[in-house]
Amino acid sequence: MSDSVWDDVPAVPHVSLGRWADAVIIAPASANVLARAAAGMSDDLLTATLLTATCPILMAPAMHTEMWEHPATRANVATLRGRGVQIIEPAVGRLTGADTGPGRLPEPEDLARALEAALESSPRDLAGRRLLVSVGGTREPLDPVRFLGNHSSGRQGFAIVERALARGAQVTAVVGAVDVPAPAGARVLPVVTAAQMREAMLAEQASADAVVMAAAVADFRPDRVAESKIKKSDDVAPEPVNLVRNPDILVDLVASRRQSQVIVGFAAETATDDSQLLSLARAKLTRKGCDLLVVNDVGDDRVFGRDETRVQVLAADGGVRADVRGRKAAAADAVLDEIVKILPA
Repeated sequence: MSDSVWDDVPAVPHVSLGRWADAVIIAPASANVLARAAAGMSDDLLTATLLTATCPILMAPAMHTEMWEHPATRANVATLRGRGVQIIEPAVGRLTGADTGPGRLPEPEDLARALEAALESSPRDLAGRRLLVSVGGTREPLDPVRFLGNHSSGRQGFAIVERALARGAQVTAVVGAVDVPAPAGARVLPVVTAAQMREAMLAEQASADAVVMAAAVADFRPDRVAESKIKKSDDVAPEPVNLVRNPDILVDLVASRRQSQVIVGFAAETATDDSQLLSLARAKLTRKGCDLLVVNDVGDDRVFGRDETRVQVLAADGGVRADVRGRKAAAADAVLDEIVKILPA
């Protein structure tokens, strides 16, 4: 096999390799490789081959966290994604020395799964579309130290963001509390409370072709926030916390939608069986009025913080359009598939 553009010149290896390959995967992909590929450079066999390959191209970045999060690297990743290159998000974990954080090369089985999915040909059916996605959990402050929150990690919301980017969409993510980094290439708007998330979602809604309300939003908040830390006393019981209802962001989005805009809601439920789960989901679908509702059973620590899930996607008439059990990327693609079916040509 050639390792230089000057090996076997009559065979033009940098062209023949690109034509021969069913897929190209670069693992690890350094910050330097990302930058050179984004700039369209062709000063070695690898970058020259990338310019001739018409098959799926995957890159698995691996570098120190500071390099991965640098604006130049994020811009290069966004550029490559815009051209259809699939960027496999780096894992979070031990790097070199004592350093830890996002930037670790994903495990071989994760790379193999990504390659298998790419060989199944990821569609570019969202090219030119704009998606607005809410991600993560909200936090409602009790005092300067404590808050009411939930177990959402943001993994499912970010899976939707990442797969939408891979399918060609421009994505704005309104992000609450999360355990994982946002995929490069998305426009990220950080928020904390449900009120902040509502304000950001409504402000961004008008420009979106589809809105996916994947965040786990607090239904209630304390009626007042203490100005200083609530002190613990051994002989005095704490004052009760009175809760008030937060605005329903999904209902507000449906009420202010523009014509032909697709709106997707999520329902995290606990149920005894599938029948009860679907009953709860259909009742919520009727109340909310969205086009699609993604429901899953989050009981028994089944979903939050995990890479695996099981979701069912309901249409506006209550019919189940998809039932997916597996990785959250697969669930994300199932949701996007149904969005594509509804979006006007």
